[in-house]
Amino acid sequence: MMNSYTKKIVLGTRGSRLAMWQAEWVKAALEATGKGITVELSKIKTTGDKILDVPLAKVGGKGLFVKEIEEAMLRGEIDIAVHSMKDVPTDFPDGLHLAVICEREDPRDALISNSFSSFYDLPHGARVGTSSLRRSCQLLSIRPDLNILSLRGNLDTRLGKLDEGQFDAIILAAAGVKRLGWQDRITQYLSTDISLPAIGQGAIGIECRRDDAEINLLIGALNHNNSYICVSSERACLKKLEGGCQVPIAAHAEINGEWLTVRGLVGSLDGKTIIKSKMEGNVESAGVLGESLGHDLLDKGAKAILDQVYGG
Repeated sequence: MMNSYTKKIVLGTRGSRLAMWQAEWVKAALEATGKGITVELSKIKTTGDKILDVPLAKVGGKGLFVKEIEEAMLRGEIDIAVHSMKDVPTDFPDGLHLAVICEREDPRDALISNSFSSFYDLPHGARVGTSSLRRSCQLLSIRPDLNILSLRGNLDTRLGKLDEGQFDAIILAAAGVKRLGWQDRITQYLSTDISLPAIGQGAIGIECRRDDAEINLLIGALNHNNSYICVSSERACLKKLEGGCQVPIAAHAEINGEWLTVRGLVGSLDGKTIIKSKMEGNVESAGVLGESLGHDLLDKGAKAILDQVYGG
């Protein structure tokens, strides 16, 4: 039985506009549960936020956007952390776990251009901005003529660079653009055949201390079962591939009734080699399907590509 007193939860988040939107959304949802919860936000600057002039893939390491937040949780300074799932490594520090995955937004990538109406309308040599090796390898595999350029910064910064004319088009996660109410800027939602999404893209996760029974119970109402199943399957693939979030790996799961389909790929940086695989089965075997997907990709040659990326 819950205590009748008001329970204060301290929520750790990055300070970007999108991260704050996600944190405010979780705060409102928790306070609306009728369990006497008040949520206080605590902004924490992460390594990924501090390094803005270098492509993330060159920084190396996993958890660039979560490490400092997790450390604050382990010190007891915050109770929960809200993350974009595509930033969350598959391994957690001892004592912490992923308790909740909220209902997923649109997982697709979005092309935004002020001059051209679609991906295939981009002219030869068009300057396309993205911070993602996953996106660039897939786009180059279809359009090797494109000039893919590194694009870092928050969403408003990236859109600003497009508007200044630094790029002919940029690629962003549709979910973030929609959450900030900027969906009218989207030129084209890229089909998953053009750009298979990042693991966990579009999903918000809540991390907390494993042994904090009350917090686990309080936040459990926000878990969305189908989203949890799909993202867990994708993350099982990522874990098998031992990949971080800044590598050319994609995986996306979809549920139809009791049936789960999970697709994955690993690509070379120049887009000349793209290894794909697909697994299908009952939703109850989500983790096994994701692991099998990763295993199949490795068998087909993904290991050599990933070794080159990590070594490079």
